[in-house]
Amino acid sequence: MDPLRKENVLPLIRMGLEEDFRDGPDVTATSTLDPDQTMTAHFTARQHGTVAGLQIIEWTMHELNPDIKITFTAADGDRVEPGTRLATVEGNAIDIVGAERTALNLLTYASGIATRTRQWADAIADTNAKVRDTRKTLPGYRALAKYAVRAGGGVNHRMSLSDAALIKDNHIAAAGGAAIAYRRVRDRFPAVPVETEVDTFEQLEEMLQLKPDLIMVDNFSPEGVRGAVEKRDALSPETKLEASGGLTLENAGEYAETGVDYIAVGELTHSVRVLDIGLDA
Repeated sequence: MDPLRKENVLPLIRMGLEEDFRDGPDVTATSTLDPDQTMTAHFTARQHGTVAGLQIIEWTMHELNPDIKITFTAADGDRVEPGTRLATVEGNAIDIVGAERTALNLLTYASGIATRTRQWADAIADTNAKVRDTRKTLPGYRALAKYAVRAGGGVNHRMSLSDAALIKDNHIAAAGGAAIAYRRVRDRFPAVPVETEVDTFEQLEEMLQLKPDLIMVDNFSPEGVRGAVEKRDALSPETKLEASGGLTLENAGEYAETGVDYIAVGELTHSVRVLDIGLDA
């Protein structure tokens, strides 16, 4: 699994801390705690789930005080239960409680994505299909969100509009057809992976004649996806198929059992519910 890069998360950490300290010091902590007081506290899971982004604890704490000591007792991708200790922090008490909320906001967000992704990955674990994310992410959060998908057992779709092409209905309509749009992208960017969305069997057959890298079958029923897989196997067996639209956690297994290669799940990142994690002294 590609690691979470500090440079992709540090702007979010600094933004969170700046929001908390832009108007002055922490009036609660500086009133109730001595300047030199130290503390030991534990980041602890309060729900069943999968954790992601633990390094954020260290990066956030060290933005306020590089002398804070962090000891990790879990790793990204671990399944946890209520009471699982994830990390211990030791150091200046004012700085620890000052960094607490920013660290938890980002950690619980990433862990919520990892937890949901793990549920989808578990639902299709007995098949060869993989769950894949989308670009439906909050601005600035894409690298963190997609890392969390990987930590939960999913795989990433494109990171931006430049590392892969996805020809969708609006492109097809404007270009005058799926095959025309595909050829234009392939001619201009021959080294870039190209995926084309189709929503009819006629479009599917047209695209399979071109032996593309990947086709997205959009809003097909499980029976329709199974038929698409059969056509793919007959006409262009090297082409990968991705099912999109109409998928739920309850029917994910039915779709995956058709032989499709990927299932696209936007909710992994656009409807995240955080994983409850706390910091307890």
